[in-house]
Amino acid sequence: MLRSLNIRNVVLIDKLDIDFEPGFGVLTGETGAGKSILLDSLGLVLGKRAEVSLIRQGADKLSVTAIFDNPKTAEFSALLAQNDLDAGDEIMIKRSLSTSGVGKIFINDQPITAKLLKDIGKFLVEIHGQFDNQGLLNPANHMGVLDGFGGYDNLLKQTSASWDAYCLASQKRREAEQNIAKAKEDEDNLRHWIKELEQISPQPGEIDSLLARRQELMHAEKIIDNLNYAYSALTNGKDVASALRSAQAGIDKANSYVAGKYDDIYASLDRALIEVGDTLEAIESASSDISLNSSEQESIDSRIFALKDLARKHGVAVDDLSHKLDDFRQELASIEMGEDGLNYLRQQEQTEKLSYIAAANGLHQARVAAAQKLDKQVMAELPPLKMDKAKFVTIVEQKGESGWSKTGFDEVYFSVATNPNSPQGPLNKIASGGELARFMLALKVNLAQSVNIPTMIFDEVDAGIGGAVAQAVGERLARLGQEVQVLVVTHAPQVAALGSSHFKVEKHNENDITTTTVKKLSAPERKEEIARMLAGEVITDEARAAAVKLMR
Repeated sequence: MLRSLNIRNVVLIDKLDIDFEPGFGVLTGETGAGKSILLDSLGLVLGKRAEVSLIRQGADKLSVTAIFDNPKTAEFSALLAQNDLDAGDEIMIKRSLSTSGVGKIFINDQPITAKLLKDIGKFLVEIHGQFDNQGLLNPANHMGVLDGFGGYDNLLKQTSASWDAYCLASQKRREAEQNIAKAKEDEDNLRHWIKELEQISPQPGEIDSLLARRQELMHAEKIIDNLNYAYSALTNGKDVASALRSAQAGIDKANSYVAGKYDDIYASLDRALIEVGDTLEAIESASSDISLNSSEQESIDSRIFALKDLARKHGVAVDDLSHKLDDFRQELASIEMGEDGLNYLRQQEQTEKLSYIAAANGLHQARVAAAQKLDKQVMAELPPLKMDKAKFVTIVEQKGESGWSKTGFDEVYFSVATNPNSPQGPLNKIASGGELARFMLALKVNLAQSVNIPTMIFDEVDAGIGGAVAQAVGERLARLGQEVQVLVVTHAPQVAALGSSHFKVEKHNENDITTTTVKKLSAPERKEEIARMLAGEVITDEARAAAVKLMR
């Protein structure tokens, strides 16, 4: 709810500080006293366009500060979180504008934009009679209003979940169709590429082996020469094996004198003899393995060229050719078996579609029932408001498949006719200012518990009415004030008398300077003000007595 409003230098207001209370508050005053300035000032902290013309003459800037209770609804908290705004139990909004046109906006001392302020303001206050496209007057909000009134959250969740499942199934089916269509275009190529790769049968790591073998073949003669040299070095001249055996004989004789003391040395020489023998065999084997066959080198060169050519062709590394072959085989298999898989996906999509239709139909029926209930309750409120000829209808229409969404396939909007022979039309297009306010009142009385806006302001709610009708309006506003904070700008004493708090707006002129003030009235002052509203400029005892009666 709105806790307080502090206004500085706005049109006729010099300095004004107002504290508000819960319940049903009324603002009264003579025509032209400046009640609209209050609404303009409040509009500034709710996101209304700020204009330099609002700055009081002689001042260099205006400022308006409002303090609200934090609504703490999930949507409002999410909006604050998305914009990194901190908020406790109170929301303090301050807005200023200088004569140079420079404006500043703060929420709890954190700067924000005018657009964000407007989004925030929608959660705090709804003003009827000023903003024609806010709240209930905006058809885009009517479905949410009806759903809140109907209270069928489970159906909403079920429809939303069914829609998500249907969309996912549709996406999978479309992707499969696209993949198969693309694959079919390449079917002949796939078969050719598979045959080509199968013929060459690429193996992972093969290219490195081929390059190593090619290097060996290119230097075969030099390798053989060097192997022969190594063999000769071990066998010709100083025969290493003979030298090791001679050394071993000497160690053996030495051992005979010292009872095997040098057995370790003898064993080492024995191992060396074995190693030399193995080395000579290895050199012989390596030499015999070296090929001088030029045709083998040509074969290897041809295979390396073929592998690299295929790798370039398919845009992969040579070592990945075997994986590419597997990919081609899978693509071909998806073509050959794809229709079966696609038919399965189509069946899944149809199943999810039918589930969505069933959920959306259930939601539609619930909306129709809620609409009928709301219409009945609103229509019951209209005759006492001197609108017995008017008709209110909540339209729930099913849209075509292109209009389906997670909220179902309904379009919901409020339609009214103010006279029996008048056509039905949108709420904010058909009704006049006073009629519109009374339609809003009839709606709000029934929606108060389902629409999470803590403060509602009505302007011109009593336009063109009086007597019993004004009394009926006041009673409904008072009833609405039991659910939310209600502030009403009124000229009807019957409405003012039912307020739980009362503010009087007055205009004073001193030294040719006009100033608007707002005063909260005590009980005796309220009686006097209501008597003035009844009698006019000259307040009679009869008017005072009538005021007391109205207040009771």
